[in-house]
Amino acid sequence: MPRPATSETLPPRRYGGAVRIGAHVRAGGDLVGALERGDAIGADVVQVFTQSPRAWKPTQYSPEVLDSYLAAQSQHPRVTATFCHATYLINLATSDPDLLERSRACLAANLAVARGMGASGLVLHIGSHKGLGFDGCVPQVVAALTEAVATGAAGRDCGSPCPILLENAAGAGGTVGRSFDELAAVLERADLGPELGICLDTQHLWASGIAFASVAEADAVVAHIDATVGLDRLSCIHLNDSKVPFGANRDRHENIGQGTIGSAGLGALLGHPALADVPAILEVPGAGDGPRLEDVAAARHALEVGLALRG
Repeated sequence: MPRPATSETLPPRRYGGAVRIGAHVRAGGDLVGALERGDAIGADVVQVFTQSPRAWKPTQYSPEVLDSYLAAQSQHPRVTATFCHATYLINLATSDPDLLERSRACLAANLAVARGMGASGLVLHIGSHKGLGFDGCVPQVVAALTEAVATGAAGRDCGSPCPILLENAAGAGGTVGRSFDELAAVLERADLGPELGICLDTQHLWASGIAFASVAEADAVVAHIDATVGLDRLSCIHLNDSKVPFGANRDRHENIGQGTIGSAGLGALLGHPALADVPAILEVPGAGDGPRLEDVAAARHALEVGLALRG
């Protein structure tokens, strides 16, 4: 009988053709706890919130705390990269001027912390236009992104790039980024080069009605990404199964192999050779408190299944 997985039996993945499996974890007041929690579940990459995801007030981190995290990350034997996720309240597409102003300020604050701790990217939900229409909201979205990047450039610089990563949406209501064409339009209009990229969420992709659960479908999706936003702009994947059916247009994550996509479906995409160097970060519920050791193991199993499908 095989030995149960532990963080010691799950070897770290590195750059150069081996997919690194990561997980969203709690940061804590000193931030360094995120690395410890990631290591405990066998994650190669961690993602954290820089403040409460459902509150406007930013967490204030001293330069000493940020420096300590940078040092700990650079020396960590397993965790090779950190990503941050922006606050859920941000809505750059809103027609409410007060909400837009708060969103712009919050994005700038989130990016400043992410840059200060040496993150590899700040994942952002663009928001919902709530009837204004995509074309109507793009100018203010672009202006907000440009302002955030400029503010970040004037702040603390750890010497490594930290792009804002626009995440594809599940398609509910007037959400912006429900297709790669919309994301490509924002990237093109913003014209910020490497300061902007994308994050691909598998559950959102499935819920928005884009199939990828076979090798042929996954190949078509990857080709479409390359033709629109460009694979060079894809910095990370949010690896999530789905509680809801294909095309349901709802953002509902499930543990790997327990949802409507399944391990083989996720593996078909994850095993694509063009995605080999793109970190795949779990945002699954676990037992209610986020990804666990067994969830990381399930993600690696899905990858193995996907690689086997491709021979």
